[in-house]
Amino acid sequence: MPRVDVVLLTMNDRPEEEALAQKTLLDQAEVEVRVVVVGNGCIPQVVPPGALTVALPENVGIPGGRNAGADALRRAGTPAEYVFFLDNDACLPRPDVLARLVAAAEEHPDAAYVQPRLTGPDDTTTPRRWVPRLRAGDPGRPGVIATMTEGVVLIRRSVFDQVGGWESSFFLYHEGLDLAYRCWSAGYSGWYAADIRMHHPVTSPARHRLFWRLAARNRIAVAYRNLPGPLIPLYLAVWTGITLARALRGGGVGESLSGMREGWNRRAEQQRRPMNWHTVWRLTKAGRPPVI
Repeated sequence: MPRVDVVLLTMNDRPEEEALAQKTLLDQAEVEVRVVVVGNGCIPQVVPPGALTVALPENVGIPGGRNAGADALRRAGTPAEYVFFLDNDACLPRPDVLARLVAAAEEHPDAAYVQPRLTGPDDTTTPRRWVPRLRAGDPGRPGVIATMTEGVVLIRRSVFDQVGGWESSFFLYHEGLDLAYRCWSAGYSGWYAADIRMHHPVTSPARHRLFWRLAARNRIAVAYRNLPGPLIPLYLAVWTGITLARALRGGGVGESLSGMREGWNRRAEQQRRPMNWHTVWRLTKAGRPPVI
């Protein structure tokens, strides 16, 4: 059977949801699953039988916590071919979800990562922000993608290690776009398996007080880290307009401006590995030019 390593991140803040997520994970058939539960600044309290645990002394952020889980699985023995990152409030509604994700990865060998369709608990509702491509009005249409929903994604372990994993300095928001760009720069793509569904509570990221600042800050980091020089001002102009328009409607103008200023002032701290123009062309052909 195919082997899948699974990283679950927790702050012990939603025990009922975590118990359900772990139950649906252990119910998966036709795959061999190894699990690590990472306590981000805590000792994990809800742990499935046989799982590894990591207790980080402080909250290092979501990408840093996921990296710690992936590192622990590597140290524990031969890593699986695939690593699956699972939010602790997401669940797998059928026992064949992981097996079908692996099958989709095998069917699309150029894809570094495979993204299922994420829905609410009703198995139908899919907010546009959960559709990892442009033209998000039809969430049931599969295809090549250039970003990802970080909390429910299957990634080839070899590519994950090759591109350096998640960028820990992001702490929260847009780390999936950054990782996707680096996978594309390495010659791979992503695949949206729209016929494979997973469930997640339908919530707004803006409910977090840090959302506006960190989202704006990390947009600048994504551009500086990944884009050719001539595209950076175009990308930032587009996203400055989009971010401010959203903030004016939903609040957070001051926080967004603060995040932009922070991202620009700290851009030199980021490791710059710009994609080549062939990658820009591949992304554009896939319907996701790297300025949107």
